[in-house]
Amino acid sequence: MFDRLDLIETRYNQLHDMLQNPDVVADIKRYTTLMKELRSLEKVVETYQKYKNNKTTMVELEELVKEKDEEIALLAATELEEHELINSTLVEELKILLLPKDENDEKNVIVEIRGAAGGDEANLFAADLFRMYSKYAEIKGWKIEVMNADETGLGGFASIEFMVSGESVYSFLKYESGSHRVQRVPETEASGRIHTSTATVLVMPEADEIDVQIDMNDVRIDTFCSSGHGGQSVNTTYSAVRVTHIPSGIAVQCQDGKSQHENKANALKVLQTRLYDKIMSEKMEKEDQERLSKMGHGDRSEKIRTYNYPQNRVTDHRIGFTIQQLDRVMEGKLEPVIDALIQEDQKRILSGEKA
Repeated sequence: MFDRLDLIETRYNQLHDMLQNPDVVADIKRYTTLMKELRSLEKVVETYQKYKNNKTTMVELEELVKEKDEEIALLAATELEEHELINSTLVEELKILLLPKDENDEKNVIVEIRGAAGGDEANLFAADLFRMYSKYAEIKGWKIEVMNADETGLGGFASIEFMVSGESVYSFLKYESGSHRVQRVPETEASGRIHTSTATVLVMPEADEIDVQIDMNDVRIDTFCSSGHGGQSVNTTYSAVRVTHIPSGIAVQCQDGKSQHENKANALKVLQTRLYDKIMSEKMEKEDQERLSKMGHGDRSEKIRTYNYPQNRVTDHRIGFTIQQLDRVMEGKLEPVIDALIQEDQKRILSGEKA
């Protein structure tokens, strides 16, 4: 492990030097690639340097423990115990940091939320989930861009697709795919009876041209009038766009952009991402062992979480995690749930490596 850490530190220092080179700075593409690699190594190197500094302190304390002055020796022994605990913690952190990373962890994502079982209440819940993820993105400093939305009259969404861009977005949101269940009394329910409704979430890492190249000869593009609430161009111009990938049958439509050109660009981006998601899903089907280490299969039909309003409770069924903070979670305070999922995933991967 430490040989590997030495190599990583050496590479980090090389990258740091390269990024000071004026020729590299002038080459935007190369500079961006190297900077991305530097950032991916930063946390590992910082933790390794803490470990090495702590080891140096431990060596010094071990010498002081041998002092003839009993008071100095005793103080050194006490401090040495503290640094041994720090050492153990840092070693565990380094093991986790060196785990194989998901190749998509650094990517932006396209998220699709659909109202499922429960009619209007399911669509309202889909809108609540969109708001929850929007708030979480705001906390994380990420940007949200709505690409397509099918609104309902009551303020819900039959479906909504949006991009989340920022630092390492997929690494946090990749566990959100699946069926989300809500238990609450709908505003329209006069008798006060609790209803159960569901909405599905699909999180896809954004594909780039390297991942998927689309042959435009395989794509059919249709335009139509936008529909929905408000907007001077709604139902007046053919600004909405539907793109269909003929070989796969995947169809995507976008109508929330300001122009046909913008909607076409967004639709092609979503299509590219859906094709990449299809490729990744087929790959995962073949790699059963990899699937076993994940928090579920990312299937929209898989029930992953329940939001119980009467009891202010959120339960993630995949890891048996429950928190009595539904009100905070719906305001975007998702950290406890997502952190628990990340930790469990890391634990499973570590135990798998030891097996």
